[in-house]
Amino acid sequence: MPVESNQGRGATRNPIPTRFNLKERIVEGDWLDQVEAVDGVPKRRTTVTIEHPRSILTRNSSPDIGFDRSVNAYRGCEHGCIYCFARPTHAYHDLSPGVDFESRLFVKPNAAQLLHAALSRPGYECRPIAMGTNTDPYQPIEERWRITRSVVSCCLKRATPSRSRPSPIESFATSTSLSRPQTFGSHPWPCR
Repeated sequence: MPVESNQGRGATRNPIPTRFNLKERIVEGDWLDQVEAVDGVPKRRTTVTIEHPRSILTRNSSPDIGFDRSVNAYRGCEHGCIYCFARPTHAYHDLSPGVDFESRLFVKPNAAQLLHAALSRPGYECRPIAMGTNTDPYQPIEERWRITRSVVSCCLKRATPSRSRPSPIESFATSTSLSRPQTFGSHPWPCR
């Protein structure tokens, strides 16, 4: 069934993912042939699903990437850039890299707490942490959820006597909200 495309977003269709050999969904029923004529093309709504991961730091050992750890507080991205390399990751959830990537988002509200726990572990080596390597950390839902702000606040507050400076942060973003003044210290959860 077609879904109305949002102005300025990249996906114009929502193909069924077949990347991981998931079972194909076949819709049966004569009434579905007429639903568009009767009801019109449905408006696309953004849905947000809360995810509770056990860890937030993702590590890689690739020699051609300039960082070895990253934090991604979101899955999916409302910006919907057609060139985004992260689109296929939605197939892990049996979702489309097209419209689903732009409209079915996942948030990790406990990201700052998980990062605090990871940075507090004995023997943690302070290295740059990349943010937004899989989706834009300052996409529109950040205004409501404020997860990226809490993660940045956690990194800034993690300076201890053994670490004279906070964890460095590298951010990859498409959003224009980075040009607005940010207040990082006002998140309700204090990252000690």
